[in-house]
Amino acid sequence: MASTPVIQLSGVTKTFRDFWLRPRARAVNDLHLKVEAGEVVGLLGPNGSGKTTTIKMILGLLFPTRGQIAVMGKRPTDVRLKARVGYLPEESTLYRFLNAEETLDFYGRLFSLSRAERRRRAGTLIEMVGLESARYRPIAEYSKGMQRRLGLAQALINDPDLLILDEPTAGMDPIATRQIKDLILELRRRGKTIVLCTHLLGEVEDVCSRLAILFGGRLRSEGAVEKLLETNERQSLVVEPLTASTVEKIGALIEREEGKRILEVERPRQRLEELFLQVVAGAEEEGVATSGATGGGSVAAFLTQEDSGESVATHDPSGGDSDLGSPSQAPLPTSAPGTHVPSRSPVSDTDNDNDNDNDNDNGSDNDHTVDREFLRRLVDGSDEA
Repeated sequence: MASTPVIQLSGVTKTFRDFWLRPRARAVNDLHLKVEAGEVVGLLGPNGSGKTTTIKMILGLLFPTRGQIAVMGKRPTDVRLKARVGYLPEESTLYRFLNAEETLDFYGRLFSLSRAERRRRAGTLIEMVGLESARYRPIAEYSKGMQRRLGLAQALINDPDLLILDEPTAGMDPIATRQIKDLILELRRRGKTIVLCTHLLGEVEDVCSRLAILFGGRLRSEGAVEKLLETNERQSLVVEPLTASTVEKIGALIEREEGKRILEVERPRQRLEELFLQVVAGAEEEGVATSGATGGGSVAAFLTQEDSGESVATHDPSGGDSDLGSPSQAPLPTSAPGTHVPSRSPVSDTDNDNDNDNDNDNGSDNDHTVDREFLRRLVDGSDEA
């Protein structure tokens, strides 16, 4: 019996309309796409080709005008899917007054992870993305690349079966870029399904097993990376360094036997990425101090083990427990311009006396509730605040 595809789009069309409901732009046009379990699919195309719109429809954030979408055999809006999906959007939207630990704790609560599990996963993820030295700094002080690193950690906090990455390396340095590629390969080895949307084609070649190229909202080319990039016009022969006379003899032999000639003889160069990583690794070995991001650690243990520890689950309104979850990118608290948010954040690690480490799996943490009346007076500028 054939397995159910992780993602299946059948004749999907998305048309954006203006205020008068007149068609304004057709972002996706009759798209057919299937992603099987364990695949790493690169979703490519020029700007405006429909990549991000397709991702948002897969996540249930947009509704198709026509066609059908199934994610793990269910509708994209099915809340039970949310606990099994991780999403890194094109723009990281994080609460700027929280630090890295508080941010991951916040998202861990959305997936009803216990406090002990939240702390364990947050610690390993922060180390993995190289933010150990900045874990207590507010996100407002992070560079764009550091925020993207934390956004990646947020997308992995629930150990998802399906990971969707939209421009994951935008603003990242070569160290983090290499680390994301290694992470994708490790998750692929473990059988995770990944959809990668990027304009950096070199990254796609390194990690993807299949490509889907869009143009004008339509699928123009699809297939395995090796098959699409294969060419029969030339062959490469890699040998140890040869003398000029030996190269001439080989050229003469090829011309005599095959009637062809050597087109080019060159020495392979080291990739710039490898040189950059060597320089940074040397500086770290010398103990050079930095207040920014570092090379990071190995892949978080809970992402590489078959038994990843605590499962993500919430209460099923129908009466029993199920694998229900919350969207990995939830609305975040905001503050009025010119106001200062008190240090007591909704996900602060400061506990009340009646709190303990035996949190329920239902994720209820009432000890961190913010005084709404206090915040209202603060925003209104009342002297009583």
